[in-house]
Amino acid sequence: MKAAVGYEPGKPLVLEDVTLDPPKYREVKVKLSATAVCHSDIHALNGDLGPIFPTIGGHESAGVVDSVGPGVTTVKPGDHVVVSLVANCGECYFCLSAMPHLCEYPFPLKTESRFKNKKGQSLSQMFKVGGFAEYTIVDHSQVVKIPNDMEMDCAALLACGVITGFGSVVWRTEVKSMHSVVVLGAGGVGLNSVQGAAFSGAYPVIAVDVVDAKLEAAKIFGATHVINAKKTDAIAEVKKLCYGRGADYVFVTVGSGAAMTQGFRMTGGRGTCVIVGLPTPTDNTLSMSPFEFLDRERILTGSYMGSTNLQIGIPKLVELYKAGKLKLNELITNHYPLEKINIAMDEVLAGKALRNLIMF
Repeated sequence: MKAAVGYEPGKPLVLEDVTLDPPKYREVKVKLSATAVCHSDIHALNGDLGPIFPTIGGHESAGVVDSVGPGVTTVKPGDHVVVSLVANCGECYFCLSAMPHLCEYPFPLKTESRFKNKKGQSLSQMFKVGGFAEYTIVDHSQVVKIPNDMEMDCAALLACGVITGFGSVVWRTEVKSMHSVVVLGAGGVGLNSVQGAAFSGAYPVIAVDVVDAKLEAAKIFGATHVINAKKTDAIAEVKKLCYGRGADYVFVTVGSGAAMTQGFRMTGGRGTCVIVGLPTPTDNTLSMSPFEFLDRERILTGSYMGSTNLQIGIPKLVELYKAGKLKLNELITNHYPLEKINIAMDEVLAGKALRNLIMF
């Protein structure tokens, strides 16, 4: 089978033949149909997140179950599935507390891999998926069955970008109608936070970015106001739009310490700033006075994968999409074969694409 392998941080991926071991206990082998290119893949393949090289990236996927290992009862060969990095054991404290996205079980695929190259060298599976390959093996909890008529490119988006952005608003913080919401960053994840806020009935819904084209896209996803932070004082503009008080909720989808600090300062009294974007090791420090918390009783918190319970959340999102209440097609910029994966990644890195899809 073909896979795009990263051998050195920051170097182009190498397309080559690799082998895949059979699925082990409670594992599922999936013939992939689509994998989206996420900024997290690029950060990891640049060495920013510390993956073990050589590695196979990609974690936002959809495909068809090829075979299952012992103990798998939730899916069978032929099932169409979304493949996500979120795994859960169903038995730990967090799983039993209805927070399976925070599962603490040491899954084998965190340290092992089922991939090998022609030399017999083990290839790590980035984020326990390894979606830049024709097939992959994941824990059974990482796959969610979807209807056979669901388009695979749209389905793949549900594995990460959509649930991370939409879920941060709808599931993590449960934004209520008429609450004011600001979203910093109008990329693939940020646009989903915007549409999550619109879906929740928030007002105003303010998108902040430095690229006008992305701000125009944010309007399509439900932003009532947009701010170009390069052209104006974004904090002052937010306060003006939020009745002089600051926002009830700010979602920072950019992996930048400076953006997170800025987002926090956009909140009003008892406002909440939610860190959604994944920071890099070189840009992961915040500098704020404790008085910024005490003075207005403001909250700074995080959202991991939108606090999503995959087996419940993804089927609901599929229903919303089919009902015309969730935008997915509008997130897709281009489709590429695996052979052009480096082009697809370069476009995302350059800000020329919301989501590029690798199609198999």
